Amino acid sequence: MLEEVSELIGLQVYTNNGVFLGNVNNLVVDVDNGLVEGVFVGETNPLLVEGSKAVSVPYRWVQSVGDIVILRYFPKRVSLKKSSSSAKTPESKK
Repeated sequence: MLEEVSELIGLQVYTNNGVFLGNVNNLVVDVDNGLVEGVFVGETNPLLVEGSKAVSVPYRWVQSVGDIVILRYFPKRVSLKKSSSSAKTPESKK
């Protein structure tokens, strides 16, 4: 068991298939209940996350924590959503 939650910061995060996702940059914490809700990973592996964007991984997806963090689940690929507001409407082409 970890002595301090802050010991998670900087750990490498891997999927259950052994693919490197990135390093823990921060934690999402429910202060009222004293629970870690998520692990924030910045500069992610572009093979897993489009554009190497930062992601918040729900803590329930974490399988184990030691010298590294191993996830029990992570999607095969995370893609950026295309916003419908960014699409050109016929009026915006005038």
